[in-house]
Amino acid sequence: MMSAILYWIVIKPISLLPYRALYALSDFFFVVFYYVVGYRKKVVHANLTRCFPEKTEAEIQRIQRAFYRHFCDLVLESLKNFSIKEVDLKKRFQHRGVEVFDRLFADGRSAILVGGHYGNWELWAVSAPPHFKQRLMAIYKRLSNSYFDQKMRETRGRFGLELVSTKETGQWLKDHQEELFVGVFAIDQSPTNPRKAQWIDFMGQETAALFGTEKYAKEYNLPVVFGHLRKEGRGQYAIDYELITESPRDFGHGELTQKLNSILEADIRQDPRYWLWSHKRWKHKRPVD
Repeated sequence: MMSAILYWIVIKPISLLPYRALYALSDFFFVVFYYVVGYRKKVVHANLTRCFPEKTEAEIQRIQRAFYRHFCDLVLESLKNFSIKEVDLKKRFQHRGVEVFDRLFADGRSAILVGGHYGNWELWAVSAPPHFKQRLMAIYKRLSNSYFDQKMRETRGRFGLELVSTKETGQWLKDHQEELFVGVFAIDQSPTNPRKAQWIDFMGQETAALFGTEKYAKEYNLPVVFGHLRKEGRGQYAIDYELITESPRDFGHGELTQKLNSILEADIRQDPRYWLWSHKRWKHKRPVD
């Protein structure tokens, strides 16, 4: 009941605001989150200092402030998705290099699309389906709140994206292997079980990485495409699709996982403001055994 009240009294009205009012609210939240509440400030600062040991404290602080400004935009823009119109999506999110998926479709091949929590992945989710000829499926972690889980599924799926929970991924791929689809995998989440993780070098840290992308790419011989998300202005985003491999089985064990994460790292280092630094990415240590 409280979840429904929160949705209809707070979230839905915010989503109906014009963009000028939305960004004014974002500016207000930046002051609250950064200067008053200090939302996950210690986590963000620790992540930045460990990933950029060569930067001065002043440089770290500049990146941190810029991250919080983007983060507040991201939160408000994500709420906007609950009522955003298709005409606004076309204005605010550009998809470049979709031809790689068109060619794979013509060749009768499905694919895996890989990306990270960079830029505005939520806006990508609602804007992407019309650009794909294949069925578009994205893996997500089910929310503990069933009401908001359903609302998230409805919002991300408004224009055709299908959400499949992490626990159902293997069965979904098995059931749909005769269809043409693009499966979307986020590679920068922290694995639940570090003993089952693939340990890689990421942002200069020994990091537990999800292995599902490599596992399923090799199991079904799926081409792998990386999505380079960009923020090109306030409320303006783009993605560039880059084919990484059509032969995932040519990679040794763990090599594809390392390669994909290294590509994401390069994007982050190019402009670190837009990665999700509030995420506790390095909470796991490699098991001794």
